[in-house]
Amino acid sequence: MATASAFRPKGILFGAAYYAEYHLEDRVDVDLDLMRDAGFTVIRVGESVWSTWEPRDGEFELDWLQPVLDGAHSRGIAVILGTPTYAVPPWLQSAYPEIAAERRTGERVPWGARQEVDYSHPAFRFHAERIIRAVVARYADHPAVIGYQVDNEPGMELFHNQGTFQRFVRRLAAQYGDVETLNREWGLTYWSHRIADWSELWRPDGNSLPQYDLAWRRYQADLTTEFIAWQAGIVREYARDGQFVTTCIAYPRPALDDEALVADLDVTAGNPYYAMQDHLDATIDIEPVTPWTTSGVAALFRQADRMYSSKQSRFLVTETDAQSIGGPEFNLPPYPGQLRQAALALVSRGAAMIEYWHWHTLPYGTETYWGGVLPHSLVPGRVYAELSQLGADLAAMGDTLDGFEPDADVAILWSNDSRFAFEFAPPLADADGRPDRMAYPRIVDAFHRGVIDAGAQARFLHAAQARALGAAALADRFPVLIAPAFYVATDDDLDLLREYAAAGGHLITGIRTGYGDHEARARVEVAPPRLAEAAGAHYEEYSNLRDDVLIEGEGLAVTEGARATLWADGLLVDGAEVLARYRHPRFAGFPAVTTNPHGHGRVTLVGTVPSPALAVDLIRWAVEAPIADALAPERALPVTVSSGSLLDGRRAWFLFNWSWNATTVTLAREVTDAVTDTRHPAGTELPLAPWSATTVIDG
Repeated sequence: MATASAFRPKGILFGAAYYAEYHLEDRVDVDLDLMRDAGFTVIRVGESVWSTWEPRDGEFELDWLQPVLDGAHSRGIAVILGTPTYAVPPWLQSAYPEIAAERRTGERVPWGARQEVDYSHPAFRFHAERIIRAVVARYADHPAVIGYQVDNEPGMELFHNQGTFQRFVRRLAAQYGDVETLNREWGLTYWSHRIADWSELWRPDGNSLPQYDLAWRRYQADLTTEFIAWQAGIVREYARDGQFVTTCIAYPRPALDDEALVADLDVTAGNPYYAMQDHLDATIDIEPVTPWTTSGVAALFRQADRMYSSKQSRFLVTETDAQSIGGPEFNLPPYPGQLRQAALALVSRGAAMIEYWHWHTLPYGTETYWGGVLPHSLVPGRVYAELSQLGADLAAMGDTLDGFEPDADVAILWSNDSRFAFEFAPPLADADGRPDRMAYPRIVDAFHRGVIDAGAQARFLHAAQARALGAAALADRFPVLIAPAFYVATDDDLDLLREYAAAGGHLITGIRTGYGDHEARARVEVAPPRLAEAAGAHYEEYSNLRDDVLIEGEGLAVTEGARATLWADGLLVDGAEVLARYRHPRFAGFPAVTTNPHGHGRVTLVGTVPSPALAVDLIRWAVEAPIADALAPERALPVTVSSGSLLDGRRAWFLFNWSWNATTVTLAREVTDAVTDTRHPAGTELPLAPWSATTVIDG
């Protein structure tokens, strides 16, 4: 039996999800030949077709995948085998209708899509375990299989089923001990919500209390974590030593705590989808088109940085764009060069595998217009040709990037609890004045984009990961730490931030940081709580901003047009230096940004959601010499540079031109092209074609 272990990839795995069973005719050999010729080294199979594996209750058909695995192995293509539990067969739905998930109490998710099931239900678990064991036992010893993906993009629904609610109540009883403690901790005196017995706790459908909702969201995320860990445990009973176990994460899922989810897995895997064409032009801004695809260069890097953060280690990309992704109305195939750019961008932030969704564009089904590597004709075209060149480039790199660790000029705290809290009670409004359920990532992204646009690099840290390092090590490793909207925070969390600054770190806090405690209760303290004295400033009032407000610098060099957006804290100075003010009849009386020495470091308060220009100004002030300056100190957008350290002490550099305009970059050090082995001495004017990416190594 295999046990959880560190994942140590060799080279960059490259491939696609492959579903031979979706074809209208047998063409396995043709497909695998094309994959081999394109430099594919891995495929993912089997996770979407429970009804093919088990067409009738207890009747298994397991041999159909054998030719795919045999053919892949004979061509040197590895296989990741999926468990098919996210798409249940019709016979199971009709035999056990009670397993359907309920989005509201008594309101079942209708059958006809996927992920409609309450995966904590015993009847579902019985059948899920049976199919997992059947499939994995059949193929665990196949030499092509290098790992397993359990389930697929879990955490899509919040379950309101009777059983899940009763377990939630039992969990609360175990956590709080008695109802009086719950009444006190949740403030249930409010609106006469005090309960005298656990049976009086109301269902979540009509709940209006933030403390209840945070507990409910934490519980739902734990259901997902437990389900994936349960599957991983079953798979490991059959897995050989050296085979890994993972699941693919869609990070916006509501019932998901990514850090907890990956704890029992060998490697993080995720599905970063992004809008292409002009959405990847670093010189313009376009709003996202769908809630699950990002827009912009910084947002692409943010997806990669989040995947790295889950386990603080390299990760697998199990799905990403090949052609247009997003439905029949969303058709934005990549400009030539963009697929290579995006792949290397993900690699530059820690990806050890790039796998496309999916091999061939389907002629039927919900995802008829989710474009694969091959078009509907199945005739290899431009996308296949571009990915073949990328495959050849990755093969030429070989094991150069083994042991790669991406660099970071800035650490950014990520809080899933704060995300949950802001989805229920967001501090921001959207353009129509409605609660902005995306407030948390919007605030975080404002700072992360500032890092990228300023020519620096970011590392996301979960609060527990920061605590594990401790204040001194955190300050030594990450000289700048941003805590944007760190709303649900324990006393220990805030003490760590203060001690980090005292140990020599530069703490930059965004709005709402520390305002809530571990129960999402507003702290009865001077704001920012536990940080005000160290910050040399505090605030009593705050305001939403209907319109952007221009910013003028005092101690900070501010770009013309830099603005405060969405929010303004009424900062009051208690000895801090004012860096910038609002240009506004009322808000001009308050600083927008202050900074104050504390111990061996400093604390900077940012009382607004910074515009891109203001965020860049802040990062350039806080990070005087980004790591990338050592390669190309004169670069500017649309050029970005990512980098990371190698096992031998050298550094790998990735240069990108995110635009239509050809440009050059003057190299400040001698490097060698990782693909062509061409040496470039210091002072070389390195050309960057439109939509291009280049990888070079020190020396």
